[in-house]
Amino acid sequence: MSLSAYVASAIFVGIYALIALDRVDKTKAAVAGGALMILVGVVDQHTAFHGHEDVAGVDWNTIFLLIGMMIVVKITRRTGLFEWVAIKTTKLARGRPVLILIGMCSTTAVLSALLDNVTTILLVVPTAIVIYEALEVDPVPHLIFLIMASNIGGSVTLIGHPPNIIIASATGFSFMDYIYVNGPIIGVIFVILCAAIWVIIGRRVRVTEEQRTRVLEFDEARAIRDAPLLRRCLLVLGLVLIGFVIHGSVGIEPATIALAGAALLLLLDPEGPREALEEIEWPTIFFFIGLFIMVAGLRVTGVVEAVGMWMIRVTSGNLLALTIMVLWVSAVASALMDNIPFVATMAALLRVVAPMLHPDSSSAESVHQLVTHESIRPIWWALSLGAGMGGNLALIGASPNLVAAGVASRSGHRISFMRFLRYGLPITTPFIGLCTLYLWLRFFA
Repeated sequence: MSLSAYVASAIFVGIYALIALDRVDKTKAAVAGGALMILVGVVDQHTAFHGHEDVAGVDWNTIFLLIGMMIVVKITRRTGLFEWVAIKTTKLARGRPVLILIGMCSTTAVLSALLDNVTTILLVVPTAIVIYEALEVDPVPHLIFLIMASNIGGSVTLIGHPPNIIIASATGFSFMDYIYVNGPIIGVIFVILCAAIWVIIGRRVRVTEEQRTRVLEFDEARAIRDAPLLRRCLLVLGLVLIGFVIHGSVGIEPATIALAGAALLLLLDPEGPREALEEIEWPTIFFFIGLFIMVAGLRVTGVVEAVGMWMIRVTSGNLLALTIMVLWVSAVASALMDNIPFVATMAALLRVVAPMLHPDSSSAESVHQLVTHESIRPIWWALSLGAGMGGNLALIGASPNLVAAGVASRSGHRISFMRFLRYGLPITTPFIGLCTLYLWLRFFA
């Protein structure tokens, strides 16, 4: 490799290490890495921001999809809808901890699929802590299961899980593609998760009648703070979801739909836009920008191509072997580091691997046609499922995990790495095995 390739690799590995070891805030690290790639001349500014030929720069479709959905969710949160849902779920469970947890996990999974799992965790965890404190129950095991439900539910849709957004932007997969392919296995996995909750929590946690009565006295009606705004938010959310479902057939990108929904809700919101815009998770947005620039540096210097050639050699170009390899490597790597930077790197890698697997393709076939070729699709779905499941193996595996741990810590309930691992490793490993079997049955049997 050239000197610039070694420089790019050193920057990338160094930033990855800082993120994985939690030595520096991941946004600071990613932005610094991206800036360094440009400053030392690994990648020029135009390529970093706009791409060049087959090298992608900052993926603005991903960036604006995230911004649009963040605005919609932030305005909706002011209405109290999410607190109402949590309290209503508790009452339907009649204050029984195991039923409350299964109900809240179901709600969390659905919200994570329809919104995004990072935002959902921010909305659900504080309310869950209040409920379990009222029951005088240790919230930590329950919060770990809520995190798992969020990562599992987010894997079902294009917008639910940031890695899925990256994959969709690289492949053109539609909202419904995720439901058709990931939906069946995710449904099975979620049912098994609920069974695990019933066995683990149902046997260990008991509460008195007095404690149950305390949570049943919560008034969900008081949670709704702005009924007129709630109706407008539900209307816009409905329109946005319809847009996501049909976007493939009408030729409109998800980012455009999300931004249109955000614009409409800002117009319908009686408050000014400042509050909604200030509450956007800007650290997440700039983390993505820095990350995309670093990946562009690896792509320009040929590092990604070298890794792609190694993958082809190891698997002898066998698509089934490559699919299984990507699934398990994605899961393990996501357990060791945040799955977002890993998937961004793998997306660039698979764009290189795809043409290598079709050496006889005609020059008329574009890179996009080869990347989305029917034979290559199982590898992309392996990446999606591996990142989604791997995020549940360890505390640092996905952004919702770290967000939940931060919220819990501020409330006096620490989620340690080892405690999360004691739940995540034995529960999630069989899920990855199920995904292996599912991918083989669906695409190769």
